[in-house]
Amino acid sequence: MEKMWKGRSEVATDKLADDFNSSIGFDCKLYKQDIEGSVAHAKMLAGCGILTADECAVLVEGLQGILSDIEAGKLAFDPTAEDIHMFVEAVLTERVGDVGKKLHTARSRNDQVATDLRLYLRDESENIVALIRKLLAAIVEQANKTKTYIVPGYTHLQRAQPILFAHHLLAYAMMFIRDAGRINDAVRRMNVSPLGSCALAGTTYDTDRMYTAKLLGFDGYTLNSIDGVSDRDFCVELLSALSLVMTHLSRFAEEIILWSSWEFGFVELDDAYTTGSSIMPQKKNSDMAELVRGKTGRVYGDLIAMLTVLKGLPLAYNKDMQEDKECVFDAFETVAKCLGVFAPMVATMKANKDNMYRAASKGFINATDLADYLVGKGEPFRSAYKVSGKIVAYCIANDKVLEELSLDEFRSFDPLFDEDVYGEISLAACVQKRTSAGGTGIKSVEKQIKFVEEFIK
Repeated sequence: MEKMWKGRSEVATDKLADDFNSSIGFDCKLYKQDIEGSVAHAKMLAGCGILTADECAVLVEGLQGILSDIEAGKLAFDPTAEDIHMFVEAVLTERVGDVGKKLHTARSRNDQVATDLRLYLRDESENIVALIRKLLAAIVEQANKTKTYIVPGYTHLQRAQPILFAHHLLAYAMMFIRDAGRINDAVRRMNVSPLGSCALAGTTYDTDRMYTAKLLGFDGYTLNSIDGVSDRDFCVELLSALSLVMTHLSRFAEEIILWSSWEFGFVELDDAYTTGSSIMPQKKNSDMAELVRGKTGRVYGDLIAMLTVLKGLPLAYNKDMQEDKECVFDAFETVAKCLGVFAPMVATMKANKDNMYRAASKGFINATDLADYLVGKGEPFRSAYKVSGKIVAYCIANDKVLEELSLDEFRSFDPLFDEDVYGEISLAACVQKRTSAGGTGIKSVEKQIKFVEEFIK
């Protein structure tokens, strides 16, 4: 395919340099957005009298034909084309003649690619948020099933206090809601049109940038033409948001891996989301969760790569910025795949109520409630805390749990203990008493479920 910039140089580009320079192998993903932007640009040129209505009609029909043929598999991308923009323009000119050469009036590939990328990322961000909502629906489904299941809550990976399993799950729901909010916020800042910035300085033609912005669903246009073509902070912001999605998926995956082990036995993953061993027939491996955990580093790498590309670039456009696309393409595809498998994995896992309760019965996770009991009897908290610590040490030495101590044993540590202590330190009571806003009590958990359900709607 002949280079559009051939006039400046008559010497053919070296084949290796040509291949190195070409981006058609990956930016072909932008074909739909490139054609959409070109249609809007043609309509604007006609509206401003730069093209005739007939010329515009020919261009729009030709562009729509290219789009249809690509999507129908009738038109393959030419690997000799430098990029998707040159490919579309060359095919258009071949089909409609010299009028196709007028399409690039009052624009540059610099503002064209910046526009295409924003349109693409806007679409992909919408898809990611939709996938997050599906994961939230799976979490809510599990929370509703397990909102009475008592499980040990952990700090430092040590059993700490009894909580409802649903409360633990809903912590992740809140994280994913914020993730969706971050993506939507980034899209709002990104949703301005660079089209019309041209190479960097704008154009001498009397164009209407707001018209193309509205046609393409943008909220406005970039107010500085240099900024419009030379920054990719919107890529960084979205990659950062996606990295946090992966952080939360990875933490959740790690817990699912632990919970599904024999040592915990809190959940069992559906066979559809596990694998076996080639030599150990008893194995049921949580490979999907492990892969999500592993792919987190990949998305982090995309973010760091994008930051590194931008960090030393002078204004305005530089060829380095061609490296933006593979980073964001990879990150969005990776996150979409991870969310796509994670939601059904969560939805189909089975919680083991008995194993959870057995684990909660050990580790003295009601010791705080024992101290609170004494505070309720008038003991200062620090004194009550010390008494409770001594009782725990006594239980460990005598291989007992708190509920197994006799009243006389309790009173040997503090005379304020009475028969009602047993009801106060039962696991069910420990959970039910936590009625503070956002706590693990059933009413709080039900409010959280309702909040997440409202977000999903």
